[in-house]
Amino acid sequence: MRTNQQTTLKAPATLSGIGVHSGNPVEITLHPAPANHGIAFLRTGMPTGNDRLIKAHHACVSATELCTVIGDVESGAVATIEHLMSALYGLGIDNVLVEIDGPEMPILDGSALPYVQAIDAVGIAPCGAPRRWIKVLRSVRIEVGRAFAELRPIDRGFRLDVEIDFENPVIGRSRKAMDLTPAAYRREIAGARTFGMMRDVERYWKAGFALGASLENTVAVGETAVVNPEGLRYADEFVRHKFLDAVGDLALAGLPLQGGYRSYCGGHRMNVGVLTALFSDRANYAIVESASTRRETSLTEFGASLGIAAFVGDL
Repeated sequence: MRTNQQTTLKAPATLSGIGVHSGNPVEITLHPAPANHGIAFLRTGMPTGNDRLIKAHHACVSATELCTVIGDVESGAVATIEHLMSALYGLGIDNVLVEIDGPEMPILDGSALPYVQAIDAVGIAPCGAPRRWIKVLRSVRIEVGRAFAELRPIDRGFRLDVEIDFENPVIGRSRKAMDLTPAAYRREIAGARTFGMMRDVERYWKAGFALGASLENTVAVGETAVVNPEGLRYADEFVRHKFLDAVGDLALAGLPLQGGYRSYCGGHRMNVGVLTALFSDRANYAIVESASTRRETSLTEFGASLGIAAFVGDL
């Protein structure tokens, strides 16, 4: 499939499971969507009986503690969207309507692989419209203590360089750098699972998090070893999952990025924060339509195409 054409799904795909934080059952259906629709979540099953449409965009993010949340509790929110967003971005899918009947995405096996498999089962289709990119023109960087995240210009494509550094010796320090392509994403990133340290479990439970976490959907890390009897899927699965999360959070730019991303000890808050920094100044980026035309779109047109005005006020 030509990479300069927008894509969607050939047919709907349905998945079900439990939320890793809520522990509640949830079902989602990924629906094909027309060109320039983007990724949006249709939240159903609201107590009010009213459905809510929420664009997958950084301006709609309301929380980034342990997961990424869009929307708000009162009028409708969807939590833990990063694994699905990662799969969609990793496979190069531009337009999907995600129907969900609860407040949190299913954790499935803790990775993006079940989403990739569901997408591959129905297939990817062209939308008959040119793809647009956000081209990074000037470097932006945010720092929190020793941690940082930055976006910088590069000649082509999207390259991520993610580094983690944990005191726990089982996780330790590791780094993963790679150009993002569908083939590389399927092979090296999609199967990396979320992880957590056993010593933090009680604290998470008291705070209302990780109520659905288990060895079926989370890599549990003890003081000296991984608790899961099957061990790790990759020797560096921890940093690969952080890479996976970064792809999902950066998908909230609203369009694919042309640039380089680098983070050290980052996370959801910093992934989303660097997008805020990028869009804080119009001189930081341009919106281009293809390598040949390089058509730039105005900020007003971009916002209108994403429907941002309809949702920002609801945050």
